[in-house]
Amino acid sequence: MRTFTLPETTLVLIITAFLSLVANALSSNIPFLDAVPGMVILIAISLAGIIAARVLPGGIPAVAYITTLGCILTYPGFPGSEIVNMYMKKVGFLALCTPILAYAGISIGKDMDAFKKTGWRIVVLACVIFIGTYLGSAVIAEVILKALGQI
Repeated sequence: MRTFTLPETTLVLIITAFLSLVANALSSNIPFLDAVPGMVILIAISLAGIIAARVLPGGIPAVAYITTLGCILTYPGFPGSEIVNMYMKKVGFLALCTPILAYAGISIGKDMDAFKKTGWRIVVLACVIFIGTYLGSAVIAEVILKALGQI
């Protein structure tokens, strides 16, 4: 598998960020330019995690570093977390998913022969995973809302 250079990765992140900003502006009442600082923070966190995965030993995936860094930077009490959270609130999660899922669809379409080899079982597995995730989320939400007295 080909490893992308840092400039190539940065370009992909910028393109994805732009598409996410457009989706964010169209899906919410937040103006395009208001969400730019939050998106820049997301790009910086992503690049830092990607660099950490390449530089640090242990073979830990970049997504683990990105998630950990994002959690640390937004943790209440961490210096600057209020500023990070203020800007991040202007970027919608669904707007981020739109270009990422489109890319995933293109990626699967590119490898359609490999996808065909998995057969119908992959469709059944995906349905079971979706249903399980939905039911698990619903049960957790029910328990927490009852414990808080909200329902």
